[in-house]
Amino acid sequence: MNTINIDTVDLNLFKVFEALYDERSASRAAIRLDLTQPAVSAALGRLRKVYGDPLFVRTGRGLHPTRCAEELSPVIRDALNRCRQGLSMSLLNRASFAGRILFIGLSDDYEIAFGRAILSAVENKYPGLRLAFKQLHSSIAADALMKKEVDIAVSAGEFSSATLDYIRAGSGGYACLMDDKAEAGNTLSLNDFVRYPHLLVSSGGIVGAVDEALRALKMHRIIKASVTHFSVIPFFIRESNMIVTLPRHAAEALASSAGLRLMPCPISLPEYDIRIAWKRESRRDAVLTEVRDIICDVLQHGCRDTPSAART
Repeated sequence: MNTINIDTVDLNLFKVFEALYDERSASRAAIRLDLTQPAVSAALGRLRKVYGDPLFVRTGRGLHPTRCAEELSPVIRDALNRCRQGLSMSLLNRASFAGRILFIGLSDDYEIAFGRAILSAVENKYPGLRLAFKQLHSSIAADALMKKEVDIAVSAGEFSSATLDYIRAGSGGYACLMDDKAEAGNTLSLNDFVRYPHLLVSSGGIVGAVDEALRALKMHRIIKASVTHFSVIPFFIRESNMIVTLPRHAAEALASSAGLRLMPCPISLPEYDIRIAWKRESRRDAVLTEVRDIICDVLQHGCRDTPSAART
């Protein structure tokens, strides 16, 4: 096996690797790095020689990472972020972190309700810092952090790993939405609640917290359809008589932006703690700590409740 000396390797190649892995396109990676596409292709050729692997193969949808590239990605990203972290120590009093991208993992109900507020708050303090929001749900949040797919995760799930730290950002309840022209009034009786068909929001499975609560009352509802993302709710319930039960922060945001009717939920549903988590080894990363605190502040002050994205 050939021995590679780091003194002979251009460390800028790792920035090219990161851009190719994220963008899955040599042309888009070139735009991101302000290079020409031939320069990116040449850098990829040099990376292939270093690792003795194609790293990225062309498919009908762009460049697809090989198994070797998948294994390298968290290692290279971590090394680059540590370099950026070192540079940020001298820049912490300046409002510029150009070149740094922070990956925030959260479900789309939080993106809908808080994404813009988080972005504005971060931009006001660090205009050179870029945020990349990645969708995930509570059952995969810890795993995404462990694999270094995200830097910060917002979730109602547990973070029990010894390598992760978290803070509690709040808790809250649920609300219901219907089309504003539906025949129901501004409040729902329990009988009306089970009489109308329901839309279920679930990342997996066909039974939600509502069904568990109704079962305790010896009642059940009719689920007409289920979806995996909160953002599609308006397109399903407009001009229908369907009800959807969802976290209050998302319900309030969708009601105001999509002209839907917001109503209290007529059954009692359990509250969830909302946690913001990160890798313990990142605790000295000043930028990550600052953004984490900004997200916590937005969640705490953005609404009365900050409930989970559990199945409803």
